Amino acid sequence: MAIIPQRSLFSWKEVENLGDLDRLRLVLEHLPDEELMVSLEKHRGRGRDDYPVRSAWNSILAGVVYQHPSIESLRRELLRNGQLRDLCGFDPVLGSEAVPTPGAYTNLLRNLLRFRRHVDEVLEALVCFLCEELPGFGENLAMDGKAISAHARPKSLEKKATLAADGRRDLDADFGAKTIVKKDKRGNLYEKVRKWFGYKLHLLVDSVYELPVAYEVTKASAAEQPVGRKLISEAAQRVPGVIEAAQVLTADKGYDDTKLIEELWDDYDIKPVIAIRNTWKDADGTRLVEGTDNIVYDNKGAVYCHCMTTGERRSMAYGGFEKDRETLKYRCPAKHYGIECQSAGSCPAETGVRIPLSQDRRIFTPLARSTYKWKRTYKKRAAVERVNSRLDVSFGFENHFIRGREKMKLRCGLALMVMLAMALGRVREKRLDKLRSLVSAA
Repeated sequence: MAIIPQRSLFSWKEVENLGDLDRLRLVLEHLPDEELMVSLEKHRGRGRDDYPVRSAWNSILAGVVYQHPSIESLRRELLRNGQLRDLCGFDPVLGSEAVPTPGAYTNLLRNLLRFRRHVDEVLEALVCFLCEELPGFGENLAMDGKAISAHARPKSLEKKATLAADGRRDLDADFGAKTIVKKDKRGNLYEKVRKWFGYKLHLLVDSVYELPVAYEVTKASAAEQPVGRKLISEAAQRVPGVIEAAQVLTADKGYDDTKLIEELWDDYDIKPVIAIRNTWKDADGTRLVEGTDNIVYDNKGAVYCHCMTTGERRSMAYGGFEKDRETLKYRCPAKHYGIECQSAGSCPAETGVRIPLSQDRRIFTPLARSTYKWKRTYKKRAAVERVNSRLDVSFGFENHFIRGREKMKLRCGLALMVMLAMALGRVREKRLDKLRSLVSAA
């Protein structure tokens, strides 16, 4: 936490029941932000210290914790709430006069943008602490992109120079679209296209504990596959403990990319469980396995054999993954299921078949797509959607006044930082039942 010399006779720590302020206490006590504070104070130098950096920083965290949509909303609460000011570390002798001016907050936020790498390091330190404190943290990862509307009216390119001068428009945002497949009341599938003007938050989370591990903010139109590769690569450098522990990564078909699948398994030994898009134009929807005459596979990774006598197609039984050979084993359905086959004794598939991952790296993965285990594992991807929902509901991203990509990335980083600090505090205080809670005071 940002350590502040004690000024008052009675400390807020001595109050038996802080109520809703306990959430902020968790964040302040367990946030490893000392290096950031030293950097900000060093940058200030010997200038005026009317509003101490540490107290102002703590109050910004309070604004995130208590969902204040703007600095003015936060200032109004600080002016009226003496206990909150005391908890943030403002001088109690000054009372409401200790609350920073709007200009002071503007300068601090500008400096936080200047030292945003330090802010990210705080988040990364929290991830490392949780990796040590929580058993299995990072073993199951999930990735997804979240739309964040800019709530600003897009303007033509000709007007950009004028708009940049007054700072009232978002010139970094652009249009994005996402196609969602839904079912109607009769069970028929249809596509719904959602469009928005703004940004996209790409999140890498632990799908068991539902806590963020890494993030990136891009324009709304940015493709998800290259950002996904960047997230994994940067996480391997900055939070190596998580990537080393990772066993599985789940993602929707927006991240369906051969390069990402290859990098996950070849470079990090992580099994990719990523939904696949049907890009095939084959007549019967299957392709022949190399080196065979009667064994085919479809775009979902299911493997079939054709009877040499009748031509009947049967689904082959999955026999497991051989890591040393990088192959998937499939067994004869006649032998495995007890089916009568007229080609028994002459069919080459009778002894089974090994399909190397190199047959098609996008379709054949270490965790076979055609298995029940793949389907059960893929369901864990919903964890990242729940994290996204908490950002909207508990941190106010559905209604914000943020303009500019750098400001948006800072705001997302602060929200994720608070989420992790609150979780770390509850782990260390043995309150695991409240690990994911962001609004409960208990």
